[in-house]
Amino acid sequence: MVKRCAGIDVHKKTITVCTLVGSLNRSKPKKQTKEFDTTTRELQACAQWFESLDITTVLMESTGQYWRPVWNILEPYGFKMILANAQHIKQVPGRKTDMRDAQWIAELGRCGLVSGSYVPERDIQDLRQLTRHRSSVKEDLTRRKNQVHDILQRSNIKLSRYLSDIFDSDGSAVIKPIY
Repeated sequence: MVKRCAGIDVHKKTITVCTLVGSLNRSKPKKQTKEFDTTTRELQACAQWFESLDITTVLMESTGQYWRPVWNILEPYGFKMILANAQHIKQVPGRKTDMRDAQWIAELGRCGLVSGSYVPERDIQDLRQLTRHRSSVKEDLTRRKNQVHDILQRSNIKLSRYLSDIFDSDGSAVIKPIY
């Protein structure tokens, strides 16, 4: 059981937060709910609110990519951050509100019923993003080269018949005057 926790329902433009604070002996902790925009200033205000309540654990669901900026701003404040798979914490269908979702997430966090998803350290996240970007750039370059090759073929310019790589220095020297 966690004495001071917060549950966050994450959306694109806003987050809905529910805090549960109270001793573990009492049956009902003190509950507070607020809504914050997902701007940096608002998320920092949320973190400061958590600090004023001495929140120790913050639980949020992984909703697409929207959880990332929330995580990135709250993590440096030293909270124990738990990212939960949204399918693991879905509430029973029915009347659903953001406030109820945030409260449900906080209750699960307070009871320790959710195991967190793996979130690598910031350096590893940056490296992964850089690697993905590099792969994307390489794929785009290959796509562009194929487009140029197709244009040359349709124009009946058969450079690939004479050059193994039409994009090396020799190929570029031949293609450049065509532009």
